[in-house]
Parts: sequence; structure tokens; C-alpha cells
Amino acid sequence: MDDTNQFKKKPRQATPKGKRVAISPEAKAAYEEQMRARDERERTYTRHLPGPDNKPNR
Repeated sequence: MDDTNQFKKKPRQATPKGKRVAISPEAKAAYEEQMRARDERERTYTRHLPGPDNKPNR
């Protein structure tokens, strides 16, 4: 029976690289506008809530 490699550590696997996505400048601008609008809605909503800092929970 060959027990020499029974308790050896398995070699680490290389982590996969993240994907990069290229989008058009128009799509990027539209996304940024969406994020700005969402942040503004969040700020106006939390302004009227009671709390220590009126910060969103993110």
C-alpha cells in the first residue's frame, strides 16, 4: 500500500481572473445618472427618518 501521499496538502488552484466589460460612453453616462438619482432619492427619503445620523444601511 502506498501511503506516502495520503496526508499531503493539495496544491492551491489559481484564482480565476475577473471579467472586464466594455460599455459605450452613453451607457456609462446613463448608469451614472441612474446612480445619482438613486442616491438623491435615498438622501431625501432618509432625511425625514428618525435616527442618529440618518444614514442608509449599506
